Amino acid sequence: MSIKLIITKDYEELSARAAGVIARQVKEKPNSTLGLATGSSPIGLYDCLVGMEQAGELDFSQVRSVNLDEYVGLGAEHDQSYISFMKEHLFDRISIDQNNTHLPDGHAADLDAEVRRYDAVIDSMGGIDIQLLGIGHTGHIGFNEPGECFTKGTNVVELDPMTIEANARFFASEADVPRRAITMGIGSIMQAKKLLLVANGEGKAEIVYRALFGPITPAVPASALQLHQDVVVVIDEAAAKVIRERT
Repeated sequence: MSIKLIITKDYEELSARAAGVIARQVKEKPNSTLGLATGSSPIGLYDCLVGMEQAGELDFSQVRSVNLDEYVGLGAEHDQSYISFMKEHLFDRISIDQNNTHLPDGHAADLDAEVRRYDAVIDSMGGIDIQLLGIGHTGHIGFNEPGECFTKGTNVVELDPMTIEANARFFASEADVPRRAITMGIGSIMQAKKLLLVANGEGKAEIVYRALFGPITPAVPASALQLHQDVVVVIDEAAAKVIRERT
């Protein structure tokens, strides 16, 4: 296991430190392939990256990207689709060529074919240089929910009730939250050269501890990170509460 754990005083510092990890990657390799994530945790990080490019410190014009996941059944025009999220928080604010940005198509008529297509997209890029991750309350990374085995490639998943409940705040009601998603598999994620996990808030403290210090088990999908050779974890003090108590 090679995990570098960075604990910050608050979300603002977390965002800046995590953005710095991605910025270093882009500076060292301007045509990097970035694996990107959605959710509330990376929003501050994306704001920092936008600010860096506006200040002339970064150039995203040669960068390529692949996203972890997308809801099944939401078209690109839906305001809660992950392509809408990425455009709002990053893609429309930086110089990246949006032809070089890729997400699974949750509205695809043939989901089995879409799974194969997305794996081929990732392979065509020569793999992912750095993969950004959040972590769900179930321990999911991407939308890989707890199960009996680690998934390999991109797959269609049934969302855990806890995940649906957690995401309901973004929709008019819990009934409007999609029940399925397309996600990179654990195998796809683990093939990235470097992993960057961000988490904030006391509500994530228990699952962060279990992922980093508990048994490696598909019951906690994020525990697979313990097997990767290069992982950076950036969490705030609230998310580090259980780690502080038990280690």
